[in-house]
Formats: sequence, structure tokens, C-alpha cells
Amino acid sequence: MLKKKIIFLLGPTGVGKSAVAISLAKKINAQIISCDSMQVYRSMDILTSKVTFGQRKKVKHHLIGVINPEQEYNVAKYRQEALAICDKLFRKGKIPLFVGGSGLYYSMIVDGLFPAVPQDKLIRLKLEKQLKLKGNKYLYRLLTKVDSAAAAKIHPHDARRIIRALEVYLKTGTRISQLQKNRVGLGKEYAVKIFGLNSKRQSLYDAIDQRVDKMFNRGLINEVKRLIKHKLSRTAKCAIGIGELKGYFAGEYSLAEAKRLMQCNSRHYAKRQLTWFRKDKRIQWININKMETPSQLALKLWKKLS
Repeated sequence: MLKKKIIFLLGPTGVGKSAVAISLAKKINAQIISCDSMQVYRSMDILTSKVTFGQRKKVKHHLIGVINPEQEYNVAKYRQEALAICDKLFRKGKIPLFVGGSGLYYSMIVDGLFPAVPQDKLIRLKLEKQLKLKGNKYLYRLLTKVDSAAAAKIHPHDARRIIRALEVYLKTGTRISQLQKNRVGLGKEYAVKIFGLNSKRQSLYDAIDQRVDKMFNRGLINEVKRLIKHKLSRTAKCAIGIGELKGYFAGEYSLAEAKRLMQCNSRHYAKRQLTWFRKDKRIQWININKMETPSQLALKLWKKLS
């Protein structure tokens, strides 16, 4: 019996995944499931470069703008909802096409979740107190000592994930990287194909800079002003653009500097995404030529699938 197909199209921010995915989805009778930790939020359309309603009319998209930015969301909820959508698509004879750049969301879909370890309020409070007193670097050094494998996958500034990894170790005596080895992935049940889009570094950085310029032209300032009137969730408030514009609103620097910071931080994020994805040898990379259109790239992918 042939296994049902699930396809992933990954890559760094700004590389042009959405346009290619829409063209590919038309060719293979697919619907798109967003694999983006920020696009799940409503009212963050410009900030997260969501596909337009016009694009969504061409191909149905899922898990875009499904919760309010004040609400907490996590990978476990994402995985549950995404796999439920896959089941619905299979019943309709459609192929699920996951598109995005959130490495953790991708990993939890394709490789599964590890056994849940409940939060421990006392341990968490102690770690959060240490974070305030001694900073990210101190906690990251602790994690490196007790679980170097986990530390290698976590950015030194990602306090939330550093605290979680330390919490699991202090609560169970088992490294989180060890627990993650007990995950059950999709490979046994489905035919999984994973593609990555990339371009030359300068071309990617130029595209990121241009995208940030377009965000400002489309009304990013007013969107962020509306957002920060609310108590945003821990994840939502980490979106690139919120912190940078808060500094501008507070008079700490000019609008030009806020834009420069956004461009710089977006480029750094793209670099971290590529570092994460390049560790995964299952990804088949497609290097984008400047002259290639999204439909031409989609044709390349279609031929690989065929």
C-alpha cells in the first residue's frame, strides 16, 4: 500500500517560500499548512508578512491568523492542530504542504514530541529569578554544563527554551536532549518529502532589507502601535519589529534606526534558521537563481516529486 504524502517547503525568512509554495500546490493538488510560529496570530499581518487574501484564494492556507496575539500558543498545540488538518486533507484527496521557517515547529511535526514533563513552578521561579539577576548568559552556561547537546540547538538569547531545558533536567535528572531521542516521527506512516529554498547570502539579505522597507510602506508603524496596547503573549511579543519600534516610540532612537535594527535582526534570524536547517540531512536544498520565477522553481520541485 502506498503511503500518503506529506511535503515540507522550508527556508529562511525572505527567501520567497510563499510564492513558490502556491505555484507548487496548484500542480500537486495540495493545500498549505503554515509552519510559522508567528503567523498563527491575528492582527500581525504586516509584521509577519502573511500571504495576502488574494493568494489565499488561489490556494487554501491553514493555521494563519487563528488566535489572538494575547493568547499563549506552543508546539504541542500546533502539532495537534496541524496533524488534524492533515487527516482532513487526506480525506479530501489533497496533499498537505507545510511551508515556513520555524525550525522547532517543523521538527515537532516531522519527528514528534518527546514525553511530556509537567512544569514545576518552584524550579521555574528560581530559574526566572536567576535570569533577572544574572542574565541569559549565566543560564546558558549552566545548560551547556548539564546538557551540551540541547545547548547546541538553542540560541543563547532564547531564555524561554533555556529555562525549559534546565527545568526538565532539574525536575527529572534526565537531559532534555535524551528525552527528545524517544520521539516518534511521521516517517513510518507517511511518505515525507522535505525541501529547502536558499539563495546567495547577499541576495537573501537584500531581499530581507527590501521586505522590511515594504512593511513600513504598508503601515507597519500603525499595526505595531495597535498591538502594543494589549498584553501580548510571550511568543507574540518576540516578533521582530515590536521591540525595535518600541524603542522608536519611546524616543530612544530615530525611525531610520528602528528600520535598520529590524533589517539587521531579520538577517540574524535568517542566519539562525539556516544553521538549524542545515543540520538536518533529510532536507533537499534548491538554490535560487535570481532570474528564476516562483513557477519555474515550483516546476523544479514538482519534477523532484515526480
